[in-house]
Formats: sequence, structure tokens, C-alpha cells
Amino acid sequence: MKSFVLTSALALALALGAAPFASAAPPSDPKDAARKPATTTADTPAPATADDTAAAAQGDDPDKDVNRAQPDFTLVSLPTTLRLPRHESAFRITHRFGRPLGQGSFSDLLQDGFGFDSGAVIGFEYRYGLFKATQLAVHRTNDRTVQFLLQREVKAQDANFPVSINVFGSAEGTNNFRDSYSPGLGLIVSREIGDRAAIYAEPFWVNNTNPLPGELVDDNNSIMVGLGARVRLRPTVYGVFEITPRVNGFDPGDHQMGFGIEKRAGGHSFQINVGNAFGTTFGQMARGGTGDWYLGFNISRKFY
Repeated sequence: MKSFVLTSALALALALGAAPFASAAPPSDPKDAARKPATTTADTPAPATADDTAAAAQGDDPDKDVNRAQPDFTLVSLPTTLRLPRHESAFRITHRFGRPLGQGSFSDLLQDGFGFDSGAVIGFEYRYGLFKATQLAVHRTNDRTVQFLLQREVKAQDANFPVSINVFGSAEGTNNFRDSYSPGLGLIVSREIGDRAAIYAEPFWVNNTNPLPGELVDDNNSIMVGLGARVRLRPTVYGVFEITPRVNGFDPGDHQMGFGIEKRAGGHSFQINVGNAFGTTFGQMARGGTGDWYLGFNISRKFY
């Protein structure tokens, strides 16, 4: 009897001890293995699809990165070589108060809010990236002048080339683009100095800049060389300067000049500027400054 108990206990112990091993590796059925779908492990990643590749390429588009040397598409009025990503857009408001800062006494100027209570020349601009390195802009001012601008990058600055070169063509017309057309052609050459500054030289020609009838004038075109710079003073604060001398043709009054300070906040740029003219289109710039100084501002927004 005692031997029967011992034998039974030993058999039970052996059975319990073998059970975990039996459950850990159950016999497999070849048919089940054939029906089971293939799984992906960390060692064998799933192949990339065309959608994944396109999404990665769009996410890595360098044109969408913040350019700290030239964060906006204009200085005060002159264009820059900042690239607009393909199929993206941007918007800008220009505002020039009509009261000269030097008119009357300081108390008169203070009472008028430094020109805030006067009339203003206002412009609205929309930009769109047609193709990579190609952008179209439409700019309208409240005197009903409309300008179309097509700008294309020819060569970008890199380790082997010291500057960026853009070409542009413009078409400008008064009375909502129904009268007095002024086409223009030009170059924009820029040099970025690290991420601290950018300098510009912009030779361009504008036709029909003289408002008098062509049969009464000697010069009806203007050739200008815009010069400008933007310097990063703080991580998101910049100083800007530009001057647009006329070197040939119709050149009344003073050369247009402006300077300002701006703040970048995400996709926005806010600029307070002072200039001697109201011009924000190429034809308006060709007609020169007034000899007085005016307060103004620019607000721009990138939609990407």
C-alpha cells in the first residue's frame, strides 16, 4: 500500500512538472501555419509606399524652413529672394500714413498721433508658389493701381556660388489695371551672411513711368538700382534699410528711401518703417520721393 502511494505521488509530480513545457511549445499544425498571415517585426520593416515617400518629401521641403537671414518676401518695398514653397501662399498689407513727420511742431505731431489720424496709402498683396522656386504676386493699392509680379530663381546661393539670383517681370496698371500700363523687368541679387544678415542689389527697368503724355516728354522710362539690407539684431528682431536710386530716364524728386524695424512671430512679420515716399509698386517707386518723411508699417503672414 505504501509503495502504491509513493508511486502515485511520483507520477503526479512528473506530470505537473512536464505540463509547463508542453503548453509552452504546443504541436503546430502545418495547415494553420499556411493560413496565418505574415507579420512584420522590428527587424523586418514594412516596405515604404508611394504615399509615405511623397509625405516624407513634402515634410523635408527646405523652402518651408524659417530663413533667419531673410524671413520675408520684401524689405520695405523692394522684393527679396526668399523662396515661396510650391503651392503655398503668403499675404501682406502695406500702410503709409499721409502726414509728414516734419510738418508743424512736435506738439501738433503728437496731437495727430504721429500721423495716425491722417489719411493713408494702403496696399494688399497675395503671393502664390506656382512651381518650385517660382512665385506669382498680385498687389493692389487704394489708389486703384494693380501690379502683377512673376519671380523665378535662376541660381541659389550655396557653398560653390556666393549669391542668389532671381529674375522678375511685372505688369502694372492704374484704374484697376485698365489704364496707364507700366511693365517692368529686373534682377534680384542677394547675399546671405550666415543667419545674421542679407544684402541686396536689384537693377530693374520700368516703362511708362512719366504720368505726362508720351509726346510731351523726353524720358518715359526709368532704370533703377535698388540697394538694401536686413540685419538680425535679436533672435526674432531685424533692422531693414533700402534705397532705390534712378540711374537713367525719368527721375523726378528724391530717390525713394526707407528704413524700419521688424519682429518675426511664427509665420507673421510686423514692421514699423519710415520713408520719404508712398510707393509700393515699381512704377510708384520710379516716380521718387517727396522730400518729407512718413511713418508706415507692413504686416505679412505666411500660410505654411
